[in-house]
Order: sequence, then C-alpha cells, then structure tokens
Amino acid sequence: MTRLPDFRLETYFSRWEFTARHHLTASDAQTMTMAELLALADDQDRHAWETLSFGYTETFGDPALRQAIAGTYTHADADDVICFAGAQEALYVAMQVLLGPDDHAVVVTPNYQSAETVPLSLCKVTGVALDPERDWALDIDQVVAALRPNTRVVSVNFPNNPTGTLIDAADFARLVRLCDERGIHLFSDEVYRGLELDPSRTLPQAADLSERALSLNVTSKSLGLPGLRIGWIACRDRELRSRLERAKHYTTICNAAPSEVLARIAIKARERILDRNRAIIAANLPVFDAFFADFGELFQWRAPDGGCVAYPRYLGPDGVEAFCADLVEQAGVLLLPAGIYRSELTDSPADRFRIGVGRLDPEPALDAFAAWLRARR
Repeated sequence: MTRLPDFRLETYFSRWEFTARHHLTASDAQTMTMAELLALADDQDRHAWETLSFGYTETFGDPALRQAIAGTYTHADADDVICFAGAQEALYVAMQVLLGPDDHAVVVTPNYQSAETVPLSLCKVTGVALDPERDWALDIDQVVAALRPNTRVVSVNFPNNPTGTLIDAADFARLVRLCDERGIHLFSDEVYRGLELDPSRTLPQAADLSERALSLNVTSKSLGLPGLRIGWIACRDRELRSRLERAKHYTTICNAAPSEVLARIAIKARERILDRNRAIIAANLPVFDAFFADFGELFQWRAPDGGCVAYPRYLGPDGVEAFCADLVEQAGVLLLPAGIYRSELTDSPADRFRIGVGRLDPEPALDAFAAWLRARR
C-alpha cells in the first residue's frame, strides 16, 4: 500500500477556513442552528432526542436512520444502507474493500482529492477528464477506452465538485449498463444531489439502477449539515455491504448517537431543507452573474448545473495561484485555486478556482472581492 499524500484542500483550509474574513469557497449549502433543526422533528424523533443515552450505536447505523435514508431511494431498503462518519470515511472504506493491488480503477477528474488518491494508493488507476471546452462534458467513449479486464471500479461524481456540472440521464444510464455488463462496481458520489438548477435534470441514484452500484451521500452538502458528520452508502449487494461493515470496524466502529438522531430528523425533512437551499442558490446566482459580468476582462463564469460550487476561469496575467493567495492575504476573501484540484491522472486546467454559491448573504464577500479588484486596476 502506497502512503497517502497530503490532502491539499484540507491543508489549505487548515490555514484559512476559520481565519479568512470571507469564506467564499464553501462547498456546503447554508447550515441551520440546532433549534431550527429540532423544530423540524416529529414527536417520535423529538422524544428520541430528549431521552437519548450515550451508549455505542450499531456499526451499520441507527435502524431508524437507515430506514429514513432508504426512503429516499426507489429500490433500496434499510438493509441496503450502511452509515459512516461523513462521506470521506465511506469513500475510504469502500475503496479499501473494492480494490487490491492486482486491480484497476477508472476515476473521472476533476474530483474531491481522495476519490483519486485513495484508489491510487491501492492499485493502478486511469483518469478520464471532463472537458472544460464543452461545459465539462463526460465522454462515455473515453470511459470505455479506459477499461481493462481487471477494472473493478468506475468512480464518478455528479453534480460534480468543483465544476458543478451534470451529465444527461441517458449517459448516466449508459454508464451504469456498461459497468454491469463487465462486472464493475460503479461508485457514484451523489452528495450534491437535490441542488440541481433544473430539477428535471436530477439524475437517478446509481443504487436504484444497479444492484452492484454504490451510491454515496451525506448530510453535509445538499442539506448543509456538515457538523453532523453522517454519511452513507446505499448498495443492494448484501455481501459487499457486509464487507463494508467489517472494514468499518477498523475505522470509527460506529457513529455518534446524537448525530444519528439529528440526521434522522434532517433526512425526514429533506424536501423542506432542499427547497430552502435551492431557493438560496437561486437568489444568489444573479448576484454572482452580475459580479462576474462587472469583471469580464478577468473571468469566464459559468453557473453550476447543480450543487453549490462553481469553477470559473481566471484570465489575469499573474496566474490563479498567486491571485488566490493575494486575495485571501490582502482582502480576507478565501477561494480555492486550481492547484488544489490538480490530478496525477489527467491534465488539469491551471487557471480555475472554486467559488461557493450556497451560503446566505454573499454580498459582503463579493463587495470585498470587488473593492480589491478595483484597487488593482
């Protein structure tokens, strides 16, 4: 096993996330307070919260939580769900279970770093890049060309972090069939599902389309509740699900009981929370459109198809790395430069930065950003 590299995003955030005055690159939707979340609880879950004891919980996750999660799928039931301490643990454990040194994986880029580096620590990996010149389209034929006889996993993420792109449902269905025909597990990161700009483009969940596919989700992103640290994988392959549980015995063993009750409340109120968060993004996007229109000589802007992050191009002569460093140091506005998303597998655009569009009241951050840009003109 190869030693994992530093996690560039988390290293960068450890320096700036809680010290920068304006966190303009947040990847999660607007969060809520404890009181706001508890106000969404039904009588049963409020009683469970008020009478909760702090013992160990089941490794698979609280049965009532898993039942609530299963209710968000068409074909999965509670026994097809296993909960984790966030999406990161779920991704890590799944790759440890699915891949060995003689195996091969295909990973779509750009992506959340561990989607690439964890498989790379275990086996040979081929990258397939989204095409920035075609609105970050995925060429399924390139995925086909990347497959080998020993390919065990194809890993995708839509809506994509950091680009905010979606693929068509027909292409997604073709990808699922392609994996099933070859005995490959499709690992589908769906953490931004529910925040599509056009709800008619919402993709089906992979676990609903295939018994072999794994659907990854979490309370952190679309629901805006990262502090709960509750993620999950839905997969109808019961033998694989058992292997995931046994692997979890070596990581967190079980989740925090308070988080599981609160996550249960959130999942049951999912549609109300998503409606709220979609409305925030819809109100924010014209503000971002206007901002980037004012600085058209410096940026190429494209609103995300889904999720709450976008990946604009920076056109300035100083380069995006220096630009982002100067911006946070001089104006206190935090963005993520393209170097955070560089890939060992594919060529990666070096002139992009991630910006978040899912938080309330982005105007003060954009005002500080604009003032700094004008002072440099």
